[in-house]
Amino acid sequence: MERTVPKTASEEIELFLRTVFSLLRATSEVDIRTLEEVHAGMNSLLHQGARSQSPDTSAFIYTLLRLPECMPQTRSVILGQSSKVFAERGYDVESWQEVSARARRRRCFFDPSSGVLACFIGSRTDIEDLIPTLTAYQIEWNKLNLLLQRLPPALKLEDAVADGAAFSALANALLMETDDLARLRTIWGSAFAANLYTIQKQKCDLRVRLLSGSLAEYWRSTRAWWENIERICPDLLERPVYFISSNTHSILNLATGFALQYKQTLVEFLEEKENAALLAEWQSIQNCHSACGEENFFYYLLKKYQQSPHGQRLIAEQKAYEQRCGIMRIPSEHYLDVEAQVIEVSRLPFENLDPRLQTENMTLLRRSDALILNIDYPLGLAAYNVLTKVAEHADPILGVYIMGKAATLNGVIGDVMIPNVVHDEHSQNTYLFQNAFSAADVAPYLVYGTVLDNQKAVSVLGTFLQNARIMDVIYREGYTDIEMEAGPYLSAVYEMYRPKRHPVNEIVNLYGLPFDLGIVHYASDTPLSKGKNLGAGTLSYFGMDSTYAASLAILRRILQKEIERAGQSTPTRYTVK
Repeated sequence: MERTVPKTASEEIELFLRTVFSLLRATSEVDIRTLEEVHAGMNSLLHQGARSQSPDTSAFIYTLLRLPECMPQTRSVILGQSSKVFAERGYDVESWQEVSARARRRRCFFDPSSGVLACFIGSRTDIEDLIPTLTAYQIEWNKLNLLLQRLPPALKLEDAVADGAAFSALANALLMETDDLARLRTIWGSAFAANLYTIQKQKCDLRVRLLSGSLAEYWRSTRAWWENIERICPDLLERPVYFISSNTHSILNLATGFALQYKQTLVEFLEEKENAALLAEWQSIQNCHSACGEENFFYYLLKKYQQSPHGQRLIAEQKAYEQRCGIMRIPSEHYLDVEAQVIEVSRLPFENLDPRLQTENMTLLRRSDALILNIDYPLGLAAYNVLTKVAEHADPILGVYIMGKAATLNGVIGDVMIPNVVHDEHSQNTYLFQNAFSAADVAPYLVYGTVLDNQKAVSVLGTFLQNARIMDVIYREGYTDIEMEAGPYLSAVYEMYRPKRHPVNEIVNLYGLPFDLGIVHYASDTPLSKGKNLGAGTLSYFGMDSTYAASLAILRRILQKEIERAGQSTPTRYTVK
């Protein structure tokens, strides 16, 4: 086996990273244009047209979805690990306007008066993700700026919004396909013409500054994140814990079944004219003769309903219901953008659980003393910091379950991958482990995709930090599952049962763990098919199918293990405080 799989063809990417971190050592702002050449030299799969005169629309849309909408007004970006770091440098960022991106979860604040965007970072991975994103954004913005300045006088941007011929002429003038320009119009919506005017009027000249780059500062922010959770739920220090890294919606929706109690209200909501597409989806589900995930649709619809003016009442009702069910939501306000949820197994509403979770002997769960700690999955190396901090304080940990998005080299969007080998680009380790899940655990709940188990995964440094040469080597070695968190999590798992820090550049055997370990990924990107990812358009109900199939497998595993614990132990051991 080529143990240097991700490293053998990464000289250009290593040059880019060395350049980035050497520049960010400066105490003043660094111009993003300094990085444009080494960025283009990477030949990133996400930005193959970096050097082309014509816009790389797929790359530009990718950046638009992962940066806040205030970017046209942004002049500089500052990076820090906590509110304290920003305050010590004179930035009261939490008094600024909070902004967010559609497809990247990161706490950001914007000061319109100065054009400064403050971004909270949880690990080195945030830098390796954000800097190439900013660089690609600036390159593509400036291509459009040049082309828009050369528009024929007779071609008006406002005409291109509604006039098909003018729209085609605009696409031709911008050296892009009409379909690509239509994708931009979909992303920008009613602001399409206004954004093009803004690009036409000004070049993009971003600057960036890292306020604190020390490893100790990342540890401090992680410690403060955990201390907030521990303060609100001290039981985590004394009771058995199942750790889940997933998202903030699927686990709770399944564990409470809240949306399923409002089916009639949600169906009536579909009759409103702006919900025509959702109504058609619902009618398709009703006409389906097999199990088509009706429950998943209601979970999706609940979020849409709660975003409407007359549906906001259900937000408070849902929170009150969750509290009655022994569920605590613990937001992170000053550090990592990683919400935590603590679920008390014995207080779950068994009569209202998602029907796919129902199993025999559920009454035994009333004797459980276990807690489920579900966190909104962190980005990259922050996963290592988070799990090591949780393991330091929570004891015993009965299971570690990781669910997340991944790119697939042998499947399609919506498939589920279950790896038992993970190569980690951070530690250069290749981890071998017994995955608690197999295809049989997920397939019964997956309607649209395929389950691929016994896969080999690579945990990469960042989404832009891959090129065709690396992908070729990875694929030849049988690595088909590409994501960002599994490797860092497994480095933390190693330290949870071995007496030393995780090794570097070794084959690491994680068989025989004293707790359960399961990793499930759902495919959101196909990097060998340029531009094909869930973030390229509107994520519909279809995109939830694999998410909920994976979440069901995790929850069913935990409930079954707790039933077995209750059946094998004396009642006094399960006395809940």
